[in-house]
Amino acid sequence: MEAKTKKVGYLHAKTVYSRKMFKRIGIVFLQLFLIAAVAPTGSAEADTLVGRASVIDGDTVEIIGKRIRLSGIDAPESWQVCRDEGGRRYRCGKDAALALDEFLSRSRPTTCRIRGKDRYRRFVADCTRADGENVNAWLVRQGFAVDWRRYSKGMFKDEQAVAKASRIGIWRGSFDLPCEARAMRSKRPPAC
Repeated sequence: MEAKTKKVGYLHAKTVYSRKMFKRIGIVFLQLFLIAAVAPTGSAEADTLVGRASVIDGDTVEIIGKRIRLSGIDAPESWQVCRDEGGRRYRCGKDAALALDEFLSRSRPTTCRIRGKDRYRRFVADCTRADGENVNAWLVRQGFAVDWRRYSKGMFKDEQAVAKASRIGIWRGSFDLPCEARAMRSKRPPAC
């Protein structure tokens, strides 16, 4: 370390470090601060995202720039077409996204408890509105998504039974399961 003695008014500074040394120290502290700021802490707060949710599609939202896939459910893709009770085609994926946006707009902010990440590096989470209503369950209960048992282990089977019995949402007509529709479009086996 390079030290200099400098006269400052009537006081003598015993050791004044060079500007270069202060810059190095500042960079080290900045790096430590940035590492601490982005490192997971293991606390519940680190596993939760809260904010105004923007709807990406029927089962994906974005909060503060983070993509979140709603856990245990599968909604029709935005391009997916279903048939209503009269056999008429309609864009059920678009309807799911619009319904989700309307539902979230009625009680903000949205809180998402992170469970992990999917293969697309999106967060996978259970989300609730400010009034405590579970977003994932609501989508299934209203017929805008299905219980994706592969991931939910049947968590939303009761909500799906209600939608199916009431013949609402996608259950009012015919549809391909979203995982099957994606597989047909990409010409690969379904991941259902």
